[in-house]
This record gives sequence, C-alpha cells and structure tokens, in this order.
Amino acid sequence: MGAYILRRLLLVLPTLFGVMLINFALTQFVPGGPIDQIQARLQGEGDAIQALGGTGDATSGPGEEQGYVGARGLPPEFLAKLEVQFGFARIVCDEGFTGTPSINAPECRKEQIPATERFLIMMGNYLTFDFGESYFRSISVVDLVLEKMPVSITLGLWSTLIAYLISIPLGIRKAVRDGSSFDTWTSGIIIAAYAIPGFLFAILLMVVFAGGSYLQWFPLRGLTSEGWETFPWYQKVTDYLWHIVLPVTAQLISAFATLTLLTKNSFLDEIKKHYVMTARAKGLSEARVLYGHVFRNAMLIVIAGFPGLFLGIFFGSSLIIEFIFSLDGLGQLGYRSAVERDYPVIFGTLFAFGLIGLIVGILSDLMYVLVDPRIDFERRD
Repeated sequence: MGAYILRRLLLVLPTLFGVMLINFALTQFVPGGPIDQIQARLQGEGDAIQALGGTGDATSGPGEEQGYVGARGLPPEFLAKLEVQFGFARIVCDEGFTGTPSINAPECRKEQIPATERFLIMMGNYLTFDFGESYFRSISVVDLVLEKMPVSITLGLWSTLIAYLISIPLGIRKAVRDGSSFDTWTSGIIIAAYAIPGFLFAILLMVVFAGGSYLQWFPLRGLTSEGWETFPWYQKVTDYLWHIVLPVTAQLISAFATLTLLTKNSFLDEIKKHYVMTARAKGLSEARVLYGHVFRNAMLIVIAGFPGLFLGIFFGSSLIIEFIFSLDGLGQLGYRSAVERDYPVIFGTLFAFGLIGLIVGILSDLMYVLVDPRIDFERRD
C-alpha cells in the first residue's frame, strides 16, 4: 500500500500542472481581460465585453501600441502601470540607471512578459502557496476565500451529513423490502426529487415557507440575523440553524436521491451472495445477518465515497442557490471572478481546490482499505 500511495503522490504535481496549463492557455484566447474591465468601469460601460464592440478611440493609428482592445480611452502611462501592476509587463531600465524604476523615467521602458514566463512565475508562487492578491478587491486570495468559506462549509457539511443520515437507513429499508409498495412509492418520490432542478426547488421553498405567498417560517437571506454577534451562544446556534434550513434543503435534494439508490443497490447485490444464504442457514437472526455481515460489504462503496461526495458538495455549491438565498459563498466568488477576469482569484482557487481534490482522491482509496482490509491496490492480475 505504501508504494501505491507514493505513486499517487508523485502524480499529484504533474496532474495539477496539466490542469493549470490547460486553463491558463484557455484564458489567453478569452476576450476582455482585467484591464478591459477597468476601462469599461471608468467609461461607465459596465462590462468589458460591451467595450469590445468598438467603443475604442477611433483616432488610434495602426502604429500605436494598443495593448488591450478595450483599453484605448485611458492615458498610455496609466495603462502601462496597470499592466506592470497586474504582472503582464515589467519595467526595464538602461544599464547604469540608478534611480527607482519608473515608466515615466526616460531611461526605462515597458516590456511585455511572455505568457509562458508568466505561467512559470505563477506556478512557482503557487508551489510556495503564495496566491497573490485580487485585482479588484485589494485583499489576498487566501483571505478572500476564507471570508467566503462559511457559506460553503454550511452547504457542504450539513448537506453531506443529512444526506448520509437519511439515505443510508432509507436505502437499507428499500433493499430489505425490495418490490414492496414501500419500495415503489419511495422510489417514485426519489426519482421525482432527483428530476426537480435545485434552483426551482429553492424558489418553491422560498415562496411557500419564506413569506412569498403562504407561510413566513424562515428568513429570506443570509446565514445569520442582524446583530447576531450580540446574541447569547444558544440563540446564535438556533438563529444559524433557522437560517440554513431552506438553502441546505434545496442543496440536499439531488445528493439525497443518488445516495439512497446507491445504498439500496449495494445491499441488494450483497444480499444475493452465498455467504448471506450460509449465515441464514446457520440460524442467525435477520438483523444479525443484515448488520453483522451484509452492512460492512455493502457500505464499502458508500462510506469510501464520503470524501469525494463532501468535496463535490463543498466546492460545487450551487451559484443559483447562493444567489436566491443571498449567500455570499465560493459559488458567487467564482462567478464574479470569471466575469471580472480576476485571474489571481481564478487560478489561485483552481490550484488550491485542485490540490485538495487530488489529495481527497487518495484519501478515498485509503478509506476503501480501512473499510475492507482485503482490498490491495498494489496487486495486479
């Protein structure tokens, strides 16, 4: 097992490097960079994509250095400083220059940094966990992610725990009573729940339970009420739980359906095996057979998949659900960063979450071995 883990660990960096390289290359062909975003904001156009439609300076000659297509209405010195600040260019001064390098110094000039060099510089910083600072928020990427993390922790952790607490007993019950009326009508509910889009279910919950047209049992927005910091600890807990009921329910619906059917099918496969028939022939009670013999083998794939399921819900929190319930989490952060072309946030979070995902994949394999020591990933037929 040690050799297998070592091989997986050695593949982490090449895999991460490939993921980063592909995404970095794609951004080189996407119109509307961060400087275009600033240009659009200063000109009151709202978005750089609109600025690319031909709002640049019509008097610009073919010999002028234009840099970004949308960045033609600002002074060249200002644009040059932005490019240097954002890491797209650097200031190079003549040999023997003793002053402070400046774009305004006659002995200095701006030099574009090639994309390959920018990528290598970025990866070198990321390997030391230096993710830089957001272009538009004047805050480090790490602090920005930590600021949005409570929402993702809430949606991911509670959705995963509740899904397991409900789906495992329900899946076992459905497997034991396979083909009965209970199995039939619960399967219908599960399939219908899986077919309902999460955002539509979130709107339904809001309309019915959050003061839309019927009941006003739950709050509409946020994780806590105003003045939450001043509440006693028990009121803080109840207020927090009160706020998360609707968004967690909306986030839970698809994971609940998938996990229930997975549990049922796993138990059905094990119940039909010979060792179960042997255990019953020895006179063991049905509960002893089910939970003493079948459970461990049937739950192998379900328990071992916990890290992956949690990671998927944790980092894949629904942008639309966050928007509906006014939750400022990683989903909205990723969307705004992509729209604004905030590259430090995009690539910093991609690197960090990609690294976590690869490590969690290794942990999932270890979970398989812990649940069933008979599994040996080092053996090959």
